[in-house]
Amino acid sequence: MIPTDGRHARRRPPWPLALGAGILAIVLVTGIMIYAAVRTGSRDEFKGGEVAEIGPTQPAPTLEQPPALEAWPRWGVTHTQYSADTAPREIADQAEGVLGRVPMLQNQHIMGWGVGNPEPRPGQYNLNDLDRRMKFISSSRGIPVITLCCAPDWMKGGQPGRTDWSKNHTVAPKREHFDDYAKLAAKVAKQYPTVKHFMVWNEFKGFWDPTTNRWDAEGYTQMYNKVYAALKQVDDDIQVGGPYVPIESNARTSASELSGPWGTIDQRALDAIEYWIQNKKGADFIVVDGASMTNDKGNVPDEFAAQAKFGAITTWLREKSNDMPVWWAEWYVEPENSGWSEDKRTAVQATALMEFARSGVTSALYWNPQVKGQGTCAGCLWTPGGGEDTPMAGLLSGFTRWFPAGVRLQQVGSSDERIKVLAQERQVVMVNTADADVTATVDGKQVTFKPYEIKWDGRGQG
Repeated sequence: MIPTDGRHARRRPPWPLALGAGILAIVLVTGIMIYAAVRTGSRDEFKGGEVAEIGPTQPAPTLEQPPALEAWPRWGVTHTQYSADTAPREIADQAEGVLGRVPMLQNQHIMGWGVGNPEPRPGQYNLNDLDRRMKFISSSRGIPVITLCCAPDWMKGGQPGRTDWSKNHTVAPKREHFDDYAKLAAKVAKQYPTVKHFMVWNEFKGFWDPTTNRWDAEGYTQMYNKVYAALKQVDDDIQVGGPYVPIESNARTSASELSGPWGTIDQRALDAIEYWIQNKKGADFIVVDGASMTNDKGNVPDEFAAQAKFGAITTWLREKSNDMPVWWAEWYVEPENSGWSEDKRTAVQATALMEFARSGVTSALYWNPQVKGQGTCAGCLWTPGGGEDTPMAGLLSGFTRWFPAGVRLQQVGSSDERIKVLAQERQVVMVNTADADVTATVDGKQVTFKPYEIKWDGRGQG
């Protein structure tokens, strides 16, 4: 029984699926509110649509150790509602090849986004769905990452044994259950000893305080500190990060310590991050997410120049945190109903990755918008119903291979400013940001590009 809450609750509203025990009728809970609406949602109204079934306790899966790598891969993917772990074998095999040809980070949430309630009743665990996802990550040579979100209903004011998926993305555990959530986190860490990296919660869900019109950074940090301590007790080598707060912006100016041609950052997110930095019990990396688009005018001054926002935020995070490793748990570059071609979409994504690399991001996880069955899937990593490679998969693989964390970048110019370039000693990647053919001299070579074309070229030996 898997809830279909696959796409992201803020940028891409999820569509939860509630299943009653023994009832075949499926109720689509439409209109899960996007981020702004989530802020004012009720924390306490639970319908409890899915009833937990008591099944036999399953032993923890045996997972292969992640591949040994010379450098941290930096780039990766988050599995969402639909992934290849439940696909037909031939599709799963091809998807494994797409993800595993260059080992990259692979992230999975512990509740929702393709897996069921991990603890429907206190002390009653159901990790079968999560086991299946972690097996797929292992089989596709992934470096596993777990996001500790979301929480069972009974920790949020709901009824033990029941799961209301319409509340999964909007409600945080009550303070009296923070210890219970830390205990669940420790259980997950013990279940998967090959996982050494955990992100705590997702986008401050349920931690918005409508009475003060700001984030409840105090409540989140209290929960984070308990989870951090519990994970370190399981294994001191485990790396833990937070606060995973969404960083939004507007084109209009407002009081903020961070702004640029790409907009003005919401100061309330920056305040929440600074509170967490000052009051956390400990952390191994800092996590955020966001979009290049502003809330009021989309991408400004245009879709390519807007990507500079990611670099500016990363620089601010490194300065404020005393150069703590920065993780982008999610990033988005495309407005809803953009009408972009796949070539343009991939070109804009490429310039975002360039911005991450230049600003020294340690990890960046792509939110894979995979869909069920066949059909089109903009930005997916493999074709729905087929498993074949896609342009975005090739882009991620290329950056994972050639631009891991810590790689020394080299300055390479272009005779035409429309051609964006990122280079290291052995490889250069070039992106045409124009909707027209462009011929330019890059790295001493004359190169002709088609509209929005991405080209790779070897440099030196190897």
